[in-house]
Amino acid sequence: RGGPAKAAVVASGLSGLYSGSSIANVVTTGTFTIPLMKRTGFSPEKAGAVEVASSTNGQLTPPVMGAAAFLIAEFTGTPYFELVKHAFVPALISYIALVYIVHLEALKLGLKGLPKPETGRTKAQSLMLFVGGFLATMILFGLVYYGLGWVKTAFPNMTFTTVIALFLLAYVILAWKAAKYPDLEPDDPNAPITELPRAGQVAITGLYYIIPIIMLIWLIMIERMSAGTSAYYAVLAMSFIALTQHALKGFFRGNLDLANQIRQGFSEWVEGLIAGARSMIAIAVATGAAGIIVGTIGLTGAHQVIGSFVEYLSAGSLIVMLLLVAVMSLILGMGLPTTANYIVVSSLMAPVILSVGAQNGLLLPAVAAHLFVFYFGILADDTPPVGLAAFAAAAISGGDPIKTGIQGFTYDIRTAILPFLFVFNTELLLINVGVLKGIFVFVIGVIAMLLFASATQGFMFVKNRIWETAAMLLIAFTLFRPGFWLDMVQPPFIEHEGARLVQVIEKTGE
Repeated sequence: RGGPAKAAVVASGLSGLYSGSSIANVVTTGTFTIPLMKRTGFSPEKAGAVEVASSTNGQLTPPVMGAAAFLIAEFTGTPYFELVKHAFVPALISYIALVYIVHLEALKLGLKGLPKPETGRTKAQSLMLFVGGFLATMILFGLVYYGLGWVKTAFPNMTFTTVIALFLLAYVILAWKAAKYPDLEPDDPNAPITELPRAGQVAITGLYYIIPIIMLIWLIMIERMSAGTSAYYAVLAMSFIALTQHALKGFFRGNLDLANQIRQGFSEWVEGLIAGARSMIAIAVATGAAGIIVGTIGLTGAHQVIGSFVEYLSAGSLIVMLLLVAVMSLILGMGLPTTANYIVVSSLMAPVILSVGAQNGLLLPAVAAHLFVFYFGILADDTPPVGLAAFAAAAISGGDPIKTGIQGFTYDIRTAILPFLFVFNTELLLINVGVLKGIFVFVIGVIAMLLFASATQGFMFVKNRIWETAAMLLIAFTLFRPGFWLDMVQPPFIEHEGARLVQVIEKTGE
């Protein structure tokens, strides 16, 4: 049920590996997922909203987080791999809940899955193929990390050359495999879908496109190059593939019309450059404007005024302060790409959380405060009236952009509560948490978030009654914040008068 919408969620999450903008996510993955969702029964607004929510969350997904991960690590002094660990569980919980929300929408709309093509396989064989595919993916990631890491050890002076040669070899092999199948033809986006294509045949025709992504991951994770340098080499790899793919597949097919094939590849490459340049115009302008804003605020000391203003309005209340910071981050993040968004909200709002939290006895890790403002800054992309990601999705779906943004934000309510949760319960960020406890936190977090999603959508197996929704919210809150009720039973701290403090410390020392 709702297969294209679930595919949009997964695709946008993967797009977050390399995309530095939720708007770019919408434009790239939404181009094919939104029409598919419409063809299977989703309204234009809901189809666009699913893509908006997915793309927005893609910027919160490690290891890259729209390139903001490197800035967060630098600003907070957190090692990069530690930051990835901290951001992993909230992002994964959010995506699992979004897939569940999409499933609930499909149930509410009464959608049915399309019949699968006959393969002649038994259920046991299909299960084995699924497990095999999962294991193959894990092996692939292991080869990228450990295999290419071994190359760095074995050939310290020729690592880059050796790995490029391996990538070229993989490209030739995958192109040879793809040449055995006919190229995919674009279908009519308005035609009804009557049957599902064979996933294996579809994937094999373009499997070589994964090479630039693997190269990007290798350069960032193993070679530890900067994001800009890594992206530069990944773009070069993608350009090489775009220019040579038709000629290479034609060679393997015995079609040696080399001139036309190279001309076709060059034409597609130029079209891609034009499309990329057009999409970068808004991002470049917004980034430049963000730089001016940040510089002006830093020189004039306006950030201190904003911080003082929020502290004054909150009157020392931690909850009120967090709500005000969330609203301010939403406003400041409107229309900004991911990196500029983070720079603005972190420089203005993160210090406020740390200072007011300290005044209220909440010693918050810096990474939690920065992730808090980053989450809400990113959510500005689907928050009306600006919500540029919603406008981009509406342009593809043909729906109303404001309605698309509102619907997308209702899907993202689950993401909006996560920052409040990990501020008060830093175990969600896996801070000072072991492996077993981390698994326990993840499982409980998923259960609580699914209950919260059902409550906010007003649907589980059937439409919820009011008391059922209230019960789900109460259970979800209890699972997320058990200390709230336990503190009523037993105070979290034992208070002593100042005069007795020395005596208490001496007794404790004994």
